[in-house]
Amino acid sequence: MIAILKRNVTDEQTKSLTDWLKAMDLDVHISKGQEMTVLGLIGDTSRVDMDLLRSLDMVESVKRVSEPYKQANRKFHPQDTIVEAGGIRIGGGYFAMIAGPCSVESEEQIISVARSVQESGATILRGGAFKPRTSPYSFQGLRDDGIRLLLEAKKATGMPIVTEIMNISTLDLFEDVDIIQVGARNMQNFDLLRELGKTCKPILLKRGLANTIEELLMSAEYIMSEGNTNVILCERGIRTFEQATRNTLDLSAVPVLHERTHLPVVVDPSHATGQARLVAPMAAAAAACGADGIMIEVHNDPAHALCDGAQSLTPEEFSAVADQVRKIREAIQ
Repeated sequence: MIAILKRNVTDEQTKSLTDWLKAMDLDVHISKGQEMTVLGLIGDTSRVDMDLLRSLDMVESVKRVSEPYKQANRKFHPQDTIVEAGGIRIGGGYFAMIAGPCSVESEEQIISVARSVQESGATILRGGAFKPRTSPYSFQGLRDDGIRLLLEAKKATGMPIVTEIMNISTLDLFEDVDIIQVGARNMQNFDLLRELGKTCKPILLKRGLANTIEELLMSAEYIMSEGNTNVILCERGIRTFEQATRNTLDLSAVPVLHERTHLPVVVDPSHATGQARLVAPMAAAAAACGADGIMIEVHNDPAHALCDGAQSLTPEEFSAVADQVRKIREAIQ
């Protein structure tokens, strides 16, 4: 349930109303914008007399929210959420250019790529330390040493870093990581999501390979229900019957998510297409449809990459993509 307050309501009146509602064992989420203040009521709202609440002088309107996700719902929070990580903002008009190798392979490699993508306009460095792979015989990442090398790249460039967590038992290793990524395979690992919700770290939550938009939002709700509202959603393609690409990039999810949630939405065209030659047009399309950022895999030597070289761009190719994305964003603004 949401209660929209009138424009002239004072802070004292708002507190009095929220105290009354909390006395009914409800959680009250307050979203204060320029035009209105919205109270989101979470819990057993059946005990709230809607007619009584609606009759109060300070209340403009009262509505029931049918969607199961509450805190992620735009109805509860009409203004866009801006997530900040390492001084970089994402959402609410701030666009993030996230780039780096699929997997950290060496100190020389990660620092070289970091410097290259930064020169081309990347604002956040990505790199895998823990790699969930379909085959147990494939390269699994450098693990804690990979995080150490990412931190060296951060020190060398000043760029905030994002890397994927696979198990909550390794959370201590992510203390200095700016954004923790939850991969597609862990999107519905609810125990992991709850634990990440107890941190204050920004969480980049990728859509699962066969999950609906509502299921993605419900996974975000798991994180937010524990107190962490710094969630970034990532569309990275879903599994369909089509075999021409690695996955099917559902760009329609971007405007749909913007309608339904206040959380920022970024797009990963690298994992979606699985082919380097398709990354540029899909990155351009992501920018055109209103994404709050793009996440692209860049490797200094894709032919010899230990992981996902086929979908990785060279630094030079990334520079061209970044320039095109900037022009598209200027055109649509």
